[in-house]
Amino acid sequence: MAAYEAALLLVGIAILGAVVLPRVLSDKPMSFPLIYVVAGIALFSLPLGVEIPDPVEHGDLAERLTEFVVIIALMGAGLKLDRPFDFRAWSNTWRLLAITMPLTILATAVLGWGVLGTLLPTAALLGAVVAPTDPVLASDVQATPPTEEVDEEADPDEQEGEVRFTLTSEAGLNDGLAFPFTHFAIAMAAATGASTLDWVGEWFLVHFLYEIVAGVVMGYLAGQVLARLVFSEAVTTQLGKVMEGAEALAVTLIAYGATEVVHGYGFIAVFVAALELRHYEWEHEYYVALHDYAVMIERIVMATVLVLFGGAIAGGLLAPLTPLDVAVALVIIFLVRPVAGMIGLFGTAMSWSERLVVSSFGIRGIGSFYYLAFALNEASFGEIELLVAAEKLWALVGFIALTSIVVHGISANAVMNWMEQQREVTSTTESPADAP
Repeated sequence: MAAYEAALLLVGIAILGAVVLPRVLSDKPMSFPLIYVVAGIALFSLPLGVEIPDPVEHGDLAERLTEFVVIIALMGAGLKLDRPFDFRAWSNTWRLLAITMPLTILATAVLGWGVLGTLLPTAALLGAVVAPTDPVLASDVQATPPTEEVDEEADPDEQEGEVRFTLTSEAGLNDGLAFPFTHFAIAMAAATGASTLDWVGEWFLVHFLYEIVAGVVMGYLAGQVLARLVFSEAVTTQLGKVMEGAEALAVTLIAYGATEVVHGYGFIAVFVAALELRHYEWEHEYYVALHDYAVMIERIVMATVLVLFGGAIAGGLLAPLTPLDVAVALVIIFLVRPVAGMIGLFGTAMSWSERLVVSSFGIRGIGSFYYLAFALNEASFGEIELLVAAEKLWALVGFIALTSIVVHGISANAVMNWMEQQREVTSTTESPADAP
């Protein structure tokens, strides 16, 4: 079988699985991402004559594929959020971004440098790429699709579960906020002989301050302008009905592309644009079409990426791992993120069980693949130490993502169902026993 035809076969199987499996296994405790990865391992182990995926050798392809699935997932995540934006209602999100994420980066970097013996820039890069909660693989713990009944004056907990909201909003924003720390690692690797004050100052002004602000502003403008176009006219023609929801993809690409043109963070812009689009007209049935279209595209591309990830595993992606590497990866997943999450949420109104769930479900995955591919593609001979460590970094990040897919994927539905039952019991207990 020719390589091209084999590639078409693999992509077709991935798409078919993305469409059919949710119908067949909807009531089973299954992890769909895990099924795609296992399918990829099996398919690429067969003598089909197709090249084994190698993210180190094909870094550009790895970056572009993962980039697309992340930005469309960010649009879907933003459209899910039925909570009006204000600092108090989003306080748990800010805590995860301002406290938990930096602590996770720092602790992971210390493990990389102090335990694995990597150089500081490599350790910093490892911390940056594994810190963000993945908006793609975290769908089972995210908020439910948009509703048509939103009360802007209602208490936040009455609109959707705090756990789901917090995880969705965190995943939407911290995937963009991992960029400054990724650039920090690249700048550190290139800073040999340069004044620390010079390169840190440039990093802060450009990669931290300007690019974050540009992402927020461009996302806000794109969301405001495009929302007016999306809701300007009702869909009346047959062609219009066939294309219902496709604006979600258009808004995603326009917001991302325009922001990247002015060198802002496109991930932040897409999520902010999605929030503005969702907030433009709360009670409109068309939001369901927008959300469903974004999710459909996301699922198809996600399945393709995960099948390729399985193929990379079959080709030896995890071969460079040592027992010490595996131990550190497990510590990052099961200790670093949960502890950092509990610290970040300390003193909030959330119950201890809710804090533990939010802290433990910092799912790692395709977003981490993107950041690693991006950093290694940006690196040059000035950052040669990052390139030297490429295979080890891909093995570590791949193992972390695989472990997260297995553990979080299998447990997500059961844990979230339990949390929702607890929430219902608490609401019933706290309500007055007798109506007046």
